[in-house]
Amino acid sequence: MYDLTGFQRDILYVIIGLEEPHGLAVKAELDDYYEQEINHGRLYPNLDDLVDKGLLKKGELDKRTNMYTVTQRGRREIEARREWESQYIENIKVSTTS
Repeated sequence: MYDLTGFQRDILYVIIGLEEPHGLAVKAELDDYYEQEINHGRLYPNLDDLVDKGLLKKGELDKRTNMYTVTQRGRREIEARREWESQYIENIKVSTTS
């Protein structure tokens, strides 16, 4: 996971959280998060890179739509990343007042 970009990590988090993670659904979630449109030329090569790294599995939802799932390795990588992050941020108190 250390060799992924932040964008690639965000893709993994989105896919693991979606019920039907196909390309356009992932794009819509990232568009909302980044508050700008993510172009296809950025998204799909990163999805392919994550497939090549063994973190995602790519399948067909229908003849025109690919579906992505996080592999067991991808899940382990996400869990390891969350454990690593928690050692640094577990004591952060979030203020509910502004």
